[in-house]
This record gives sequence, structure tokens and C-alpha cells, in this order.
Amino acid sequence: MLFQREGGLQVQVRSTVCALQEQSAPGLEVVLVDANRQRLDQFDLIHVFSAINGNHRLVELASDLGVPVVLSPVLSPGWGRLDGIRARLADSLTGRLTGWNVQTSYAQTKRALQLAQMVIALGAAERDAIVSAFQIPEGNIRMLPNGISPHFFGARQEEFRRCTGLAGPFVLMVGAISPYKNQLGLVRALAQTGLPVVLIGRAQRQHQGYLQQLLALPRVRWLGQLEHDDPLLASAYASASVLALPSHGEVFPLSVVEALAAGTPVVMTDESALSLPNSNFALKQLHWDDEAGLRRAILDLIADPPERVLVRGLVERFSWQRVAEQMVACYTELFHRTRRAQEACRAV
Repeated sequence: MLFQREGGLQVQVRSTVCALQEQSAPGLEVVLVDANRQRLDQFDLIHVFSAINGNHRLVELASDLGVPVVLSPVLSPGWGRLDGIRARLADSLTGRLTGWNVQTSYAQTKRALQLAQMVIALGAAERDAIVSAFQIPEGNIRMLPNGISPHFFGARQEEFRRCTGLAGPFVLMVGAISPYKNQLGLVRALAQTGLPVVLIGRAQRQHQGYLQQLLALPRVRWLGQLEHDDPLLASAYASASVLALPSHGEVFPLSVVEALAAGTPVVMTDESALSLPNSNFALKQLHWDDEAGLRRAILDLIADPPERVLVRGLVERFSWQRVAEQMVACYTELFHRTRRAQEACRAV
């Protein structure tokens, strides 16, 4: 089901695979596994992206077959110790009420995290959530951010301005159209400012009413979904005065780092694994429902915009090539660790 939709996870998987395939590491061969046609024990190592939507079964099967697993869980950094306690109580109650025939999604996620030999977090906030809420030893976790495609760093305004006719300042939001992403909160926050809001993203069937509610409001423009490599998307980032992402939570939002790569400042939710040192001049993080704070932060950035070259500098180290190099190091470490353990077992 992964590629039946498009979003940040799909971009992460494709970009990671492409970057790994371009590595010249001896003996490395990277392919997307077709679980319907290929057995997991054909591979030396499996990397599973996302710990939800039934992926715990893949981790369990790989574990049963003796195939080491790297897991990128992509968990909300909003998970805390108390959330974990409540989730374990709910799981225990659910089990007792159903004769242990039903598991909660928390239990499935925790099972995947426990069985994976190595867990990759996108930032310190996600790592802390994994440790505190899911009780995974910190020593099992490595931190690797997502990368940024190079064409965002060279994005120019001309194509977007020409295609849309928008000449003045506007606020951009890129992401699925849904109450969770909170486009309506952004529009409400800016209602009295006169600033146009441009939305890019797909609305699923159950959110079509939400989309129509947005489009009925003045100064809202929806461009639909744009492919990740569409030059118009990069140009939209470069043209915007501010990118806003006041969603309920994000892990490592690609739209944010891509906007920064294009030189555009960002106002976003503080429920995120993204943390950039010395970035407050161009990256404002606040609670998702703080509409007054959202409006104030956006207007401040428009009134006193940071230099684009300095904004780009915040994320210039995030390249898919660098991510791939670090990923290969993780694979190599786990591969040799597994081999040593197998040899020790045979020796006994």
C-alpha cells in the first residue's frame, strides 16, 4: 500500500533507495522488497520504514527467519512517558477484555521496536519519544535526518509567478489537506491581514468537505497536489514569503526543510523532531492552535525577512548523499555484528 499515495514517507523511501544505489560501497546492493514475491531471507538485512500499518508483521517475520532489521519508525515526537504508561494500560485492558485476541497499535509498534536490531530516529525528539514512551534502550537508536533534493537549493520564483499570476507576498502551506494538518487554523489566523494563502496538497475523500470549507474563504488558493520533482513546487517554495505548517504534529517535515533550502522562512508546530541550532531568525516553532502567535510570527518574518542565503545555510548539510553514507555505516555495523553473533553461536 505504500506507494498508493504520495507524501513525505514515500519521498523518504524513494530518495533513500536512490541515494544508497548511488553509493560505491563494496558489495552493497539495495532494492525495494516486494513482500508478495520475494522471501525476506533472500536478503542479508531488511530496512523497514514506519512502525505502523501492520509493518510489525514484517519485522516479526524477519526476526523469525534470522534476518537483521533496521527500523525507521517515523513516530510522532509527541509521545512522552505518561503517554506510554496510558497506552500500556489501555493495551492491557484491551487484551483482558478480548481474551488477548486484539492488540492496540501501541503494542504493535512497541513489538516492532523491540525486535529491530537497530532503530533510526530522525532527530532527538523522536529518539526521546522512542525511549520514554516505548521503553527502547537508547543504545539501539541511531539518529539520521532526512535529506533534501538539490534542486530546492536552486529554486527560482519566475515559474510560480508566471503560472499563478501572484505578484505580492503570500503564505504557503504544503501538505495533505486535513484537519490534522490544520490549514483552517492558518487561514483563520491570517483572516484580517489580507495575505493570500496558497495550499498545495491532496485532499482524501473524507476531507473533501474540509477542502470546500477552505475554498469558500477569501484569499485561499489551492493548487492541488504537485509531484515532489515538479519544478513548480520548488518555485512555490522560493516565491513564498513564509511557509506555514501549524499541524498537530510532524516528525521531520520535508516541506519545512525544502522551504528553508529555497531560502524561505518557516513558522511551524513545535510538536516535531526537527531541531536546527541557531535557527530562530528563520524558523519559528509554536503550539499548533496558537493562532495569535502564528499570525504574529508570520507578520514579523514578512516585515523583516531574513537573508535567503542565511536561511539556506541552516540546511545545507542535509543531502541525501550524506544520509546514504551514514545509512551504509549503520548497515555495515549491523551486518558485521550479526555475523559475529552467528559465528559465536556456531562455535558453541
